[in-house]
Amino acid sequence: MGKGNQSCVTEVELLGFSDFHSLQILLFVLVLTFYVTALVGNTLIVILTITDSALHTPMYFFLRNLSFLEMCYTSVTQPKMLGNLLSETQTLFFTGCGAQMYFFILFGITECCLLSVMAYDRYVAICNPLRYTLIISQRVCVQMTAGSWAFGFLVGFGHTISIFSLPFCGSNRVSHFFCDVFPVLSLATTDTHKNEAAVTTTTVLFILVPFLLILLSYGLIISTVLKMPSAEGRRKAFSTCSSHLIVVSLFYGTGTFMYMKPSSEQSQASNRFSSLIYTVLTPTFNPIIYSLRNKEIICAVRNTIGRKRFPQDILLG
Repeated sequence: MGKGNQSCVTEVELLGFSDFHSLQILLFVLVLTFYVTALVGNTLIVILTITDSALHTPMYFFLRNLSFLEMCYTSVTQPKMLGNLLSETQTLFFTGCGAQMYFFILFGITECCLLSVMAYDRYVAICNPLRYTLIISQRVCVQMTAGSWAFGFLVGFGHTISIFSLPFCGSNRVSHFFCDVFPVLSLATTDTHKNEAAVTTTTVLFILVPFLLILLSYGLIISTVLKMPSAEGRRKAFSTCSSHLIVVSLFYGTGTFMYMKPSSEQSQASNRFSSLIYTVLTPTFNPIIYSLRNKEIICAVRNTIGRKRFPQDILLG
């Protein structure tokens, strides 16, 4: 961020939900509840997949990374939003706004890539089970996960630097509850068409392409499953993918609704409420979906509770 920027705008004002005074306390309670639930649920999955040896498989390695990612993703926006809902001053330093945008892009792009990696994992497990351990080795798991984080880092860094290198010498009021790309771009006192084009290109490459890879993976999975002679085999195969499919639908469904619809002054309020869905609800529902629909996770929870209630020496004695 250049000195010229900071001499014009040193802090931004996040308007958030300031125009909904009667709803702010209700929103605070709801957001706090969902935020705590998301942290607890995702932390539980991370702990279980580390401590329970039965969950030391590639699928749960990716799930552990997804849960850690969700904790980071939701923590980028929600603590500041909770503070703003209870405060009359809703300002954020200009550098803090840039950091918030960077981490939001980083975690968002990483999640897109990681979800496609998880779809590929399910494809190999169902369509090529005899070579699964050879193809999805521990080294490959680490490489694909690191690649997902690397893409997020590069895109976040590139966009943040290019956007915050623009002159911001006019209004400092961001019509959102966090420093999202387009609301911040609208404050720049120069032509932003190149930046908007870069954001659109990134959206196609790192959001649409992973989504198409997910569709391709599940297309091949469905084709393979339908050819299975056993109804029980088809049911088990689909059950291993159902949680991931629901999570993908939530993440891409809410994100597409938010970023693909036309923006207008009249839709700013609806944009903010729509953003609540993918920044608050989705990270909360993900661990619930994986826990309730996954017998191995449920067994791991029961085993953990059992070990706490009955020490190992008592169980063995």
